[in-house]
Amino acid sequence: MTLDIGFLGYRFMGRAHANALARLPMFFPDAPATNRDVLIGRNEEAVSDAADRFGFDRTAGDWRDVVDEVDVFYNLGPNHVHAEPTIAALESDVHVMCEKPLAPDIETATEMRDAARESDAVAATGFNYRYVPAIQLAKRLVDEGELGEIYRVKGRCLQDWLADPNLPWNWRCDADVSGTGVVGDVGSHTIDLVRWIIGDIESLSGSLVTQITERPDPDGDGTRPVTTDDEYSALVEFENGVEGVLEGSRIATGRKADNAIEIYGSEGALKFSLRRLNELQVKGSDDRGYQQILVTDDDDPYMDRWWPAGHIIGWEHTFVHENYEFLTAIRDGEQYRPSFEDGVDVQRVVEGIRESDERGERVYV
Repeated sequence: MTLDIGFLGYRFMGRAHANALARLPMFFPDAPATNRDVLIGRNEEAVSDAADRFGFDRTAGDWRDVVDEVDVFYNLGPNHVHAEPTIAALESDVHVMCEKPLAPDIETATEMRDAARESDAVAATGFNYRYVPAIQLAKRLVDEGELGEIYRVKGRCLQDWLADPNLPWNWRCDADVSGTGVVGDVGSHTIDLVRWIIGDIESLSGSLVTQITERPDPDGDGTRPVTTDDEYSALVEFENGVEGVLEGSRIATGRKADNAIEIYGSEGALKFSLRRLNELQVKGSDDRGYQQILVTDDDDPYMDRWWPAGHIIGWEHTFVHENYEFLTAIRDGEQYRPSFEDGVDVQRVVEGIRESDERGERVYV
């Protein structure tokens, strides 16, 4: 099987997924073969340059012209362009990988999920942090009961790339385009991880804050209003009774994509931070404190595909693992997780945080 691939978008996520597809034959030779067929973008010169660098055969200026000509469609564009191309692909039974968040709002996300239910195609939501080997090991430890009864989870994703109020306005500052700010952008990653490891969230109390309310217009014409949140926090209760604290920011001075999770149980605890991607801090029942585990052994998740023990991998490898699982599910006719169902469930929590902030009270999701 050789799958013809089409990408909508060629910037940050375009580079990440193109790199992953190029690496697959070297390190995951059992993955389906792929052909990077068409790269889609509106700027003809920019998309042509990207196609040459990413190894695509051709380019297109409009997804409508090519979406039914590929086997797999990657929607890597801004949030407001997720729905229409994705639904069109699914209606043609074209498999879809759509980056998170699934949509700007729950209504649109639900429409996309319903299209996936009616399609014969595999529909995946791009939560790549599930595929960090240390995170996979953390889930295994929880599932196997190594931490005992789980009491509490803490999740955060802190960034500072917009901490400077003089940085120009961009599309992530516009609620009409992005739907939400940091709570949907990086908060969705945290929400997906805690749902995947701990279980469904039942209720929450959330807060959204916009500290920097206007930014310089990128065209140099005065300023433009910021209509999305740049910080969020939430106290959550899971259906199984576990309590949780979630937070995110893109104005957390000094923090660089600090995506972290902590889990506390009756028999042990664990901690992970993206700052030390190859490590998991674990406290067992007989330990006085945390032990540092270097997650690079052959029996650790995915690590038999890479380098000898002790030779670390990086963030970009999560996309290799993600694409391996996604494309293998297509070949084998199996379900893939995180699916559009997961994308909608995460969106529902995002909406719950926004609703709780507006109402000033706890809400059930």
